[in-house]
Amino acid sequence: MRPHDVVVLLKIATKQGTDWFMKDLAYELGISASEISESINRSIIAGLIFEDKKRLMKSALLDFLRYGLPHVYPQKPGSLVRGLPTAHSAAPLNKLIQGEEPYVWPYSEGSVRGQAIEPLHVNVPKACLKDQVFYEYMVLCDAIRVGKVREKNIALEELEKRLS
Repeated sequence: MRPHDVVVLLKIATKQGTDWFMKDLAYELGISASEISESINRSIIAGLIFEDKKRLMKSALLDFLRYGLPHVYPQKPGSLVRGLPTAHSAAPLNKLIQGEEPYVWPYSEGSVRGQAIEPLHVNVPKACLKDQVFYEYMVLCDAIRVGKVREKNIALEELEKRLS
């Protein structure tokens, strides 16, 4: 698995109930079509998506996010930069959790100054500005990567609601 495989899987989660093509994912995420295809194939091998390449294995994905993500792709807040809010600093978590210093993905078009959190793929901030639902998925994912136990549990509950 690679970090952007999680990005691809969560983008697929936003497509529930609608038809989509790999080229759509490639365009919306700013990732090449061949890399999308390879990512989906890795996710099939990992048991996170069905062989039809359209349906997520939701309980397996939630288990991976809960138990694997914080260990495989951990993140520590970095220096102060301008960017796009993430983790507890963005919706839906900013209504539930009050934080001291905002966490942001470094992004030149961002409007918030906070501690840098490296996104799972360089194009995540741009893709999130185009799709609010995807943005929320990625925010919850980052809360699992950088949050304390309480933040992680809240993020996992929110992800579970959205994926069911």
